[in-house]
Amino acid sequence: MNSGSQDDSQVIATSSGRGARVLGAIERVGNRLPHPLYLFLIMAALVAVGSTIAHAFGAQTMDPATGEPRAVEGLLTADGAVYALTSMIENFVSFPPLGLIITVMLGIGLAERVGLLSAFMRGAVSSAPPWALTFVVVIVSIMGNLASDAAMVIIPPLAAVAFYVVGRHPLAGFAASYCAVIAGFSANFMIAGTDVLLAGITTSGAQIVDPEMTVTPLANWYFMAASTLVLAVAITLTCTRYLEPRLGSFTGHIDVDTEAPITREEKRGMSWAGAAMVSFIALVAAVVIPGGSPLRGEDGGVLQSPFMDSIPVLILFFFIIGAVTYGVVSGSLTSASEVPQHMADALKDLVPFIVVIFVAAQAIAWFDWSGLGMLVATSGAEALEAGNLDGMSGLVLFSIFVIIPNFFILSGSAQWALLAPIFVPMFMMVGIDPAYTQAAFRISDSAFNPLVPVNPMLPVVLGLMQRFAPKSGLGTLFSIVLPFTVVVWVVWMILFLIWGGFELPMGPGHELYLD
Repeated sequence: MNSGSQDDSQVIATSSGRGARVLGAIERVGNRLPHPLYLFLIMAALVAVGSTIAHAFGAQTMDPATGEPRAVEGLLTADGAVYALTSMIENFVSFPPLGLIITVMLGIGLAERVGLLSAFMRGAVSSAPPWALTFVVVIVSIMGNLASDAAMVIIPPLAAVAFYVVGRHPLAGFAASYCAVIAGFSANFMIAGTDVLLAGITTSGAQIVDPEMTVTPLANWYFMAASTLVLAVAITLTCTRYLEPRLGSFTGHIDVDTEAPITREEKRGMSWAGAAMVSFIALVAAVVIPGGSPLRGEDGGVLQSPFMDSIPVLILFFFIIGAVTYGVVSGSLTSASEVPQHMADALKDLVPFIVVIFVAAQAIAWFDWSGLGMLVATSGAEALEAGNLDGMSGLVLFSIFVIIPNFFILSGSAQWALLAPIFVPMFMMVGIDPAYTQAAFRISDSAFNPLVPVNPMLPVVLGLMQRFAPKSGLGTLFSIVLPFTVVVWVVWMILFLIWGGFELPMGPGHELYLD
């Protein structure tokens, strides 16, 4: 793709000023942080030392499940050492996020590698009518989290070209799409890998208080589906009412032929895949809806039932059926042996996650076994009650707090694995459902993603942006995304307050307050 000679320094903010110095300082500090593996090693060491000190002083807390006092056990004692050594493998293999995310990624990874997700995104953007272009681009970009980080490099260039074809500034399309992908990362109409991963981590934190508590991948579904529409409107208005007037007209030239158009085979593949996936949903509904369905609970309910426990497996089948159908019809799958190979390739991307999870699982298990997690939760709950922050006000403050580590720890799952064992039990002790705590985290974690200077994808994104703004730099990128970040966070937080004010369920079976 070729760019013109427009002087972008005259229409976009430069990288000088106090803001750039602040972002530069954040980047330097973030670069000095250790790998998430070592962060969890530090957490494990703190749990070991802290629990041993608390044990030496005879600290105890109240077990909410039994109502009986519970003494804190020390990890650096004989019993603690035996527990740590004998439970290490069990802690790892039984850690909820591990099996959940591997299962789901087998399906989503296959769909990505046969080209289904890419074709859907390209098709949606290229077929959008001019009057609805911005909104369609933003919706597709928000839903791009189905393809994880790949959406950052697939959709924004397509959006830029689509804007250029209808006579609008391509940088506006690029910026709106990029911000929708990264700032709206948690929102979606569908259940994605992020929902599965975070639900598993939340379950681990919740079980510190209630060993029977399970947080399903659907825990935030209602809220995130509504958020998708609300954020799409907010980002669309920010682009059309603020960014585009600021950019002015584009005087350069783009060779649109270099962008791969969607082919007839891909269209046929998507049509057949869509029909297959809808048929699968209809089949599941036909099995679940009858009152005597084996997928219903003992009392005939759905919220506590084999169906809810099967959601990750159903997501796996949903994407496998769509991916295989698309691959066969479009020709991207030429032999049966390619299916397991694509699945194996998808799991290769999870290897760094699995390495980190091994250590994270130990730290969280130690936090629970020692009783230190319960002690921290009860102490924090007492502080919340003393400050009258035991409801939505406390969740808002927690969401604001999340902004700080978000600048330094890129991985949202790593952040949540660090924070969930502390804040999920803490809010449960004052009656807040873990789904609300998880949503409060996701809002700030997603909204401020565009401003994280330690994102390793930044050089790639900057290179793509320079196709349409050759003289731009990181300061340019940050100055463009800042208004989107502010708008997304404010609008999302207002929606969260309204949701909590009316005590609406975050997802099936997850109200504001625990029963």
